[in-house]
Amino acid sequence: MDKINAILIDDEQSARNVLANLLERTNSNIKVLSSCSNLKEGVEQIKKLKPHVVFLDVQMPNYAGYEIVDFLDKIDFEIIFVTAYDQYAIKAFELNAIDYLVKPIDRKKLAMAINKLENQLIQKNIQVDYQNLLDQIRNSNPKKIVIPELGNRRIINLSDIIAIEADGAYSKLYLKDCNTVTTSKNLKYFEGVLPNDESFFRSHRAWIINLDYIEFLNKSALSITLANSSVTAKISRARISEFEQVFI
Repeated sequence: MDKINAILIDDEQSARNVLANLLERTNSNIKVLSSCSNLKEGVEQIKKLKPHVVFLDVQMPNYAGYEIVDFLDKIDFEIIFVTAYDQYAIKAFELNAIDYLVKPIDRKKLAMAINKLENQLIQKNIQVDYQNLLDQIRNSNPKKIVIPELGNRRIINLSDIIAIEADGAYSKLYLKDCNTVTTSKNLKYFEGVLPNDESFFRSHRAWIINLDYIEFLNKSALSITLANSSVTAKISRARISEFEQVFI
């Protein structure tokens, strides 16, 4: 996944240095954007930098780490509490923290906390993608589609899709940038989510084509050449008449 941006908040400089060093040695995917010595400074950096995660010391002068909720309208980042006292764990989970780490930090427990963090961020991205998909479906003129792609999610502009070919239980999307995306969704799925605006046409049991990319119809070969690509789609003899009515 992409870099996970982090902010460290701890009143002890040495503790921040140790944690930063452990993060670098444990997981190179974590990028420390800022290292702060108190909660108010940390809150300012959170608002400015919008991190994915904050490693937050619980016990600090003036303000305890869990008082962060009093300084922000919403917590739209993950929290991993760092504490010298195990009893703060309950407070951590009251704030829905990903995890808490007891000083001195154990590298294995840090790795486990980061693994939880990564899984949480992946799930959050999936939820965002599905919300985008729902918004597009509700929209009378959707412009994008969310594609499950070998464990990931990709948002694709509908206008970039040249054709979709059935590939067993999977489908291949041919895009105008010459890339090919493989997804576990079948053609029936795409028929259900693609807009009903005559841009896309089911030319064959194994093909859906974008009419905006039609270059040439070969009736004798039962094929359609698509522009901006090397793709030649199939068309069934029974669909030629309907195709000509729609396209011509």
